[in-house]
Amino acid sequence: MLCLRSKTEDAWLERAIADTPALLIDHAHCERKAAMQALALLAEYPGHPELVAPIVAIAHEELDHFTLVCAILARRGLVIEAQGPTGYQAGLFKKVRKAEPDRLIDRLLIAALIEARSCERFKILSERHPDAELRAVFGELLASEARHHADFVRLAELQGDRVAVTERLRHLAGVEVRAIERAKPLPRIHS
Repeated sequence: MLCLRSKTEDAWLERAIADTPALLIDHAHCERKAAMQALALLAEYPGHPELVAPIVAIAHEELDHFTLVCAILARRGLVIEAQGPTGYQAGLFKKVRKAEPDRLIDRLLIAALIEARSCERFKILSERHPDAELRAVFGELLASEARHHADFVRLAELQGDRVAVTERLRHLAGVEVRAIERAKPLPRIHS
């Protein structure tokens, strides 16, 4: 079950459909960044062998998705362009606690929340986007995002008291609501 505390509004879907090329370019960036952030966790926490196999699997899958989206962009004559931030991730990461293991727990839970929001939006897109090819792709992606969400929560629970981690996830889910509401209203997965 996703840990989100708000639902995506129809206005987001309207923006996403109206500028599908921008949405696809953004999604390529999201997949690349997700792989990089997963590997950055391993670099930052080399003394946590319990992270290695699941995080490497997530990074591989994110890179596979990046390749998939890049192929879709190429078939449609689109290229990846630079994008400015929406403010969403910055709104989440500024709440990361400094002391360990709290810092690692927060980073894992924020990754879970980002994956949860992606999953929720891919579900909407898989059901309502007018492009049949993209509906199918989004349908495939949502299952991975849900699995990644669960993996990140499980890894966070390994780092501390499960009840405390669950409470922290609830708190950060509230932060996520504010971050998504404050993000620039663009045709992006996290805006």
